[in-house]
Amino acid sequence: MTADVDPALLARWTSTLLAARGDDEGPLPEPYGRNLLARWSEPQRRYHTVDHLRAVLDRIDELPHRDGDLNLIRLAAWFHDAVYRPDRSENEERSATLAEKALTEAGLAPHEVAEVARLVRLTVTHDPADGDVNGEILCDADLAILATDEDTYGGYVRAVREEYAFVPDDAFRQGRAAVLRQLLALPRLFRTEYGTANWEARARRNVEWELAGLEA
Repeated sequence: MTADVDPALLARWTSTLLAARGDDEGPLPEPYGRNLLARWSEPQRRYHTVDHLRAVLDRIDELPHRDGDLNLIRLAAWFHDAVYRPDRSENEERSATLAEKALTEAGLAPHEVAEVARLVRLTVTHDPADGDVNGEILCDADLAILATDEDTYGGYVRAVREEYAFVPDDAFRQGRAAVLRQLLALPRLFRTEYGTANWEARARRNVEWELAGLEA
């Protein structure tokens, strides 16, 4: 795979992998980062792009980390949509499998590989258990798009629709509305104290606005 690479983003990958590994004696990090960025740049993507990856990494940095393992959370962000086909339902599982293969080869310890893969799989539901600090941080960072300003959220909505352009309008509206209702039914969209305090109210307003448009 080849793609234009953001040097700053590639440097973030390299520093994260080296920090997680704890040494620079294993395989070079850069080829793995280039492969991931090529995946994130695939033409079928409209929302799940390099911009989304960058945004999730930025939100991870914004969130207070408490006892979370920041390097493993960041690695999970890199892999969480590394495999993405909008017409398939097993993207998270395939992304987790990719993480297991790549990070084992890249020199991470088995328990670290297992934790990254667990976090990737958690993005199926965005429902971490109480006390799962790593899961709370990753899931809140991934859902932070819901709490953006009106223009950014509108762009997100349009990009999601473009990714599912193969789905007829009526079917898309029904499916998307069901997803939004499930979100609104949750006691909390965000599990960290920071996410609840800073993102929850705006996210609910955005989701309610989108749902109203679908139901109109």
